[in-house]
Amino acid sequence: MSIPCGNSADNISGKGASFDLAHECYAPHDGMSLVLGPIDKPLVRITISGLLAEAASRFGAREAVVFCEQGIRLTYRQLDRAVEQLATGLLALGLGKGDRLGIWSPNRFEWVLTQFATARIGVLLVNINPAYRVSELEYALNNSGCRALVLARSFKGSDYAGMIRSLAPELEDSEPGCLNSERLPHLRHVIVLDDSDAPGAWNFNEVRKMGGREQQLRLLEIDSELSPNDAINIQFTSGTTGSPKGATLSHFNIVNNARFVTDRIQLTELDRLAIPVPLYHCFGMVMGVLGAVSKGAALVFPGEGFDPVGTLDALNKERCTAVYGVPTMFVAMLHELESRNLDLSCLRTGIMAGAPCPVEVMQRVNRDMNLNEITICYGMTETSPVSFQSFVDDPTKKRCETVGRVHPHLEVKIIDAEGNMVPVGEQGELCTRGYAVMKGYWNDEAKTSAAVRDGWMHTGDLAVLDIEGYCSITGRVKDVIIRGGENIYPREVEEFLFRHPKVSEAQVFGIPDEKYGEEVCAWVVANPGVRLTAIDLRNYCDGQISHFKVPRHFRIVRELPLTISGKPKKFVMRDRMIEELRNST
Repeated sequence: MSIPCGNSADNISGKGASFDLAHECYAPHDGMSLVLGPIDKPLVRITISGLLAEAASRFGAREAVVFCEQGIRLTYRQLDRAVEQLATGLLALGLGKGDRLGIWSPNRFEWVLTQFATARIGVLLVNINPAYRVSELEYALNNSGCRALVLARSFKGSDYAGMIRSLAPELEDSEPGCLNSERLPHLRHVIVLDDSDAPGAWNFNEVRKMGGREQQLRLLEIDSELSPNDAINIQFTSGTTGSPKGATLSHFNIVNNARFVTDRIQLTELDRLAIPVPLYHCFGMVMGVLGAVSKGAALVFPGEGFDPVGTLDALNKERCTAVYGVPTMFVAMLHELESRNLDLSCLRTGIMAGAPCPVEVMQRVNRDMNLNEITICYGMTETSPVSFQSFVDDPTKKRCETVGRVHPHLEVKIIDAEGNMVPVGEQGELCTRGYAVMKGYWNDEAKTSAAVRDGWMHTGDLAVLDIEGYCSITGRVKDVIIRGGENIYPREVEEFLFRHPKVSEAQVFGIPDEKYGEEVCAWVVANPGVRLTAIDLRNYCDGQISHFKVPRHFRIVRELPLTISGKPKKFVMRDRMIEELRNST
């Protein structure tokens, strides 16, 4: 089937859509580092299910989702019906408003179905990182109190079914829906994404068929019970104290952020947006899925995980006009393009986020992928996620050296260590206030109060605003490591290493890396009189924490460099590690 190009500059003007590129004044106020987003486009007060219903009504016959690897294509009308079917099935299981359902899967059609079906009945979707291992899964399920878990059987060598059975061996002797697990006391339903039998578990398609007339009538009642202000999504972010925190987001948070993100890239129903980024993250499920649905655009999922060949093939065959990715994804696709001749002439726009973009990469993306209107974003899960974004006509220099300008209906200030606002051009901590700030960390009032004060989300990121309102992220108040777009908090990895019986002390830090931006390093002091090797530590980490958190470099040292007050000097460790690795090459 030949698919024509979707949106383009000619299509936009030809179809009567108009966009004001004479941007409003984003300049900081009175020379101080405070910027206010425009308020000309109002916030909407609808639920996620309302967003999909509106799209189905307006764009019913247009293609909504394409899952290339699964061979699935649905229109908006078909997607809406499939969501309703699954929603009635979940009701038949006894799930209802306020319950939590975890999803542990790569990018699959069932992920998107579950995202909308849970929102349809007021069940909070708990996003579980596909890279999670046993200890992380256990914490996420118990902290959020999940009653149900939807999971793929496996992905990229991760045996999800095996891991859940190691945590809940009671599944073997349970009837589906009747799990009573010692380690997972809240969990009752395990739903596996295939049709094969699994002791103690439902299969996904079985659940889709469970709903009947009673549940369909219940759906009509539920519509009046849901509020845009209801919590609907929990996303775990690593914590500096070692425990992940469940950022809790409402319909209102993420529906509006999705709209504004796709406004900036001028997305319309004529566009076809490729999503190779993971759905478990806001980049995929909010900026991608909800953003496209808010405009009636088609969503194209190249595969379960990112692969440069598969993504390029999808961009070519599906005539995509937009694509999302982190810089390393674009670098991989550019490398692949050197040996392939593909037609990417339909591409126009997209988003590159998660890490800084080198100027040369941006120039090649513009030239070799036809992405002349690609934008840069900045944000965090706790702010739904985007608070800064460039415009499609911003100069390359601004798109590479800054993260753009503030989003609508948000306030951002830069403060010093004492909490005072700094002048334009000076560095300080970036704080965000407005509709996008999360409802809080699930089940953790103390961490919520520490992060959100007087409505301001204290991001922990160091930033500078210029006189035009462009923001540059210059560092981090806390020593978070960003590896290939994944945030890694050293304290979490340190506390895991501390649990090794031979470890006395452990310090984790990042060093620069050409491919991933940063790599993880660990300096470890062994207990007296024991033999400890890097291989011992790597084996200890493998399969227990996410692969991207496992330090690439381990060093067993006699002692750590400390300040006079006894605090570890990570900057000394970092400098020594860089020098050591440089000398070894």
